[in-house]
Amino acid sequence: MWDDAFPSFLIGLREGLEAGLIVSILVATLVRAEAKSRLPQVWTGVLAAVALAMSFGAVLTFTAASMSGTAQEAFGGTLSVVAVAFVTAMVFWMRRSARSLSGEIKEKVTGALAMGAGMLVVTSFLAVGREGLETALFLWTTARAAGESAGPMIGAGVGIVIAAGLCWGLYRRVLKINLTKFFTATGAVLIVIAAGVLGYGLRDLQEGGVLPGKSAYAVDLSQSIDPGAWYSTLVQGVFNLTPTMTWLQVVAYVGYLAVVMTLFVRGVRTVAEKPAKAAEPAEGEPAAAGVPARRRPAWVVPVAVVAVPAVIAGAVVALSGSKPADAQTVAVSEKECGKGFSAPKPGRQTFQMHNTGDKASEVYLIDPASNAVYGEIEGLAPGTTRDLVATVAGGSYAWRCVPTGGKAVTSASVRVSGGGAAKAVVPVSEADLAAPLTAYKSYVNQNLATLVAQTKQLSDDIAGGNLDAARTDWLTAHRTYSSLGAAYGTFQDFDKKINGRTAGRPDGVNDKDFTGFHRVEYGLWHGQAAGDLAAPAARLAEDAAGLQKAFPTQDFDPGDLPLRTHEILENTLQFELTGDADQGSGTSLATADANLAGTRELLGVLRPLLASRDAQLLPRVDGDIDRVQKLLDAAHHDQAWTPVDKLDATARARLNGATGQLLEDLAPVPDLLEIRKSA
Repeated sequence: MWDDAFPSFLIGLREGLEAGLIVSILVATLVRAEAKSRLPQVWTGVLAAVALAMSFGAVLTFTAASMSGTAQEAFGGTLSVVAVAFVTAMVFWMRRSARSLSGEIKEKVTGALAMGAGMLVVTSFLAVGREGLETALFLWTTARAAGESAGPMIGAGVGIVIAAGLCWGLYRRVLKINLTKFFTATGAVLIVIAAGVLGYGLRDLQEGGVLPGKSAYAVDLSQSIDPGAWYSTLVQGVFNLTPTMTWLQVVAYVGYLAVVMTLFVRGVRTVAEKPAKAAEPAEGEPAAAGVPARRRPAWVVPVAVVAVPAVIAGAVVALSGSKPADAQTVAVSEKECGKGFSAPKPGRQTFQMHNTGDKASEVYLIDPASNAVYGEIEGLAPGTTRDLVATVAGGSYAWRCVPTGGKAVTSASVRVSGGGAAKAVVPVSEADLAAPLTAYKSYVNQNLATLVAQTKQLSDDIAGGNLDAARTDWLTAHRTYSSLGAAYGTFQDFDKKINGRTAGRPDGVNDKDFTGFHRVEYGLWHGQAAGDLAAPAARLAEDAAGLQKAFPTQDFDPGDLPLRTHEILENTLQFELTGDADQGSGTSLATADANLAGTRELLGVLRPLLASRDAQLLPRVDGDIDRVQKLLDAAHHDQAWTPVDKLDATARARLNGATGQLLEDLAPVPDLLEIRKSA
């Protein structure tokens, strides 16, 4: 997220400083002209500009959301190119105008004072509005490139707040900034960032079919560069450079950077450096005489300038098609499914599913030949309408509705010609997961038998006062337990007893309910005597034996298997790779290694189902696992493991990045193997 924040931070800082300088000069001019009563007119204009910018951002966001996938790519690409043009013009304009900005604004304010209240509102609105629109456009394109809005919005917000502070300091004369140097330095950085935005926008236009060459790659480093590494994330977030780029992207990036940067640097060298001066209005400049007019409530104009852009933006969003022109309304009920369905056009389509029956229903768009699912809605309530978005290509399509407590109903199929290929997921039933579940239960049973023997040995070591042997046996037993991650949800209360942490315990490590592996770990590595550890170790052995006895009778939901492929390593990233779970042994990486082994075992039983549904997924995941394994092996020396906090920064970043990439590639597994009623 934070790597995506920097470009927006810079644009927020620059645009905020530009707008803030203009506003502070307006205010200073009015104050020196003894026209403080006119200040509300300035703030009204500023408020109108902010409202316009926010409304513009809303229009961009919601109108794009109602477009097809291809149209979204083309729309986003076009606006990215427009944003680059605006940013480029802004950089050159500010480089040229920074020295004379205050004098120009003073002249405009002096003229506005003579022309009445409305002109001051218009002057401040126009002065700030341009920066606001540019900021909204750049933020929208940056957020779209990042795939999330939190980072860009936070970055821009921080930049604007800092800009406001700088402008206040300049206004109060507590700060001195060489604005020419500031805008020159930030302009050079923005040109580099804009080159990346241009490349990203052209890629969108290629994906949207507007420009050719989307498969003509000039650079493909995806096999040699770790996309999850910190440096990959940083470069992509800040500069929009990716391991895979087309020829058009590369040529545009290099060409833009070479031409624009050359012109920018040449312009800086040819213009003589002059000290920036904050122009002030002339002494004794009188305020414009006003003619008494009919009074209106003070709140009318501010409310109007906010409401009017919002209403216009709402109208634009509504008229732009929250329901796309080609959307079909398809009826769903217990007896009839798919009424109103006709052969759709190829491409990304939105279907409005309306439940006309008396029961909630699951709704699936399927390939009737294979039952593969193109799109679905869960729990469509009676009398409600929800959108189902799916990509349609050449093939057969039908609707399958499964009402609560009722039988599945399938519509007549339709045939679509052309349009390439659409990705569908072959549904999984409980019967499909029966064999993997049986195999995994067998694996758990075998390892629980091993765990019981290992915890018994650990307890005997401590009872005999052999704490050195106990430390070795503790790690062996804990690794065995950690390799059973997919079954934790089935272990019920035993997991808290056997592997509970101190989080949430009022007395921390001294809490009477703190038991299990981590309680024994704390004692072994914090110098507690064997007599103090005998009872916790014996209880751990008893709980392990109790779990072994209870497990065959516990309910193991087959739907948990696909979920655990992702969740085991999520916990690893949260607890082991941060060292949060460590109670002194420094063996968090050994636990992470056991978690990885458990994930590999789970994928092994699910492999046949995954291979038939996504042929590319398993090779990619296997490569990720090998990468994480090598990084963990590098931290294992003989019988010792490097503590997480002793890893050098590069090794730790690589391990976190590789684990994050593995998690990202595992993310589709729960959806691919979700138990669906359409099966």
